[in-house]
Amino acid sequence: MRFFLLMATLLVSLFSSPAAQTETRFFELRTYYAAPGKLDDLLSRFRSHTTRIFEQHGMANIGYWLPETNAENKLIYLLAFPSREAREKSWKTFSADPEWQAVAKESERTGKLVGKVESVFLEATDFSPVVTPKTSAPPQLYELRTYHAAAGKLENLLARFKNHTTTLFARHGMAQIGYWVPVEKKDGAGETLIYILAHKNREAWAESFKAFRADPEWIKVKAESEKDGSLTLEGGVKSLLMIPTDFSPAS
Repeated sequence: MRFFLLMATLLVSLFSSPAAQTETRFFELRTYYAAPGKLDDLLSRFRSHTTRIFEQHGMANIGYWLPETNAENKLIYLLAFPSREAREKSWKTFSADPEWQAVAKESERTGKLVGKVESVFLEATDFSPVVTPKTSAPPQLYELRTYHAAAGKLENLLARFKNHTTTLFARHGMAQIGYWVPVEKKDGAGETLIYILAHKNREAWAESFKAFRADPEWIKVKAESEKDGSLTLEGGVKSLLMIPTDFSPAS
């Protein structure tokens, strides 16, 4: 009897482990273009106030990053919500929060901090890990990758990632943060896969992708999956290397 109880406990543990969990939250990827000369002020506002107030209104801070080369003064960040309805409610109560209104007013006495905001609503793929921000010392180098699939090829692309690419990424030392597809097919989103990787540093990033692309299994998988044409549009793969801010939960 005791043996069967131990086996039952083990099975419950196995099937409730993080590896067996599915990411079901609603995500929002936001890009802020700071006004000229205002990026440091924007970062200070997030560091001292915004992230904390977000959490008070049910927004989970996942990560905050700056492009490695940041000519456009961008701040990129990722939030998670229990659902889209929760997202709408959170932003409404956040915007009406008296503390936030006071902070925004005080920080913008000499002008707006943000010139433009871009927002993309995302849902996780069925092969995405549960998105869990982790702190690393020293901070990792993050990579935001966007794949624009060829017409009618998104499902094939997702299948290749699910069945092969993610395993090969792990083999070559790439940490996989999450995989998503846009909820709304607007502003050129179309058939798109968006994902974030983490690397120890720039050298590790270069070495990992060099080894991945030379991997015989990847070469075979890619050739087999593209017998009827590329799964992505020409020029449809974009990569952006990002450095976590000092207040980012994912670092």
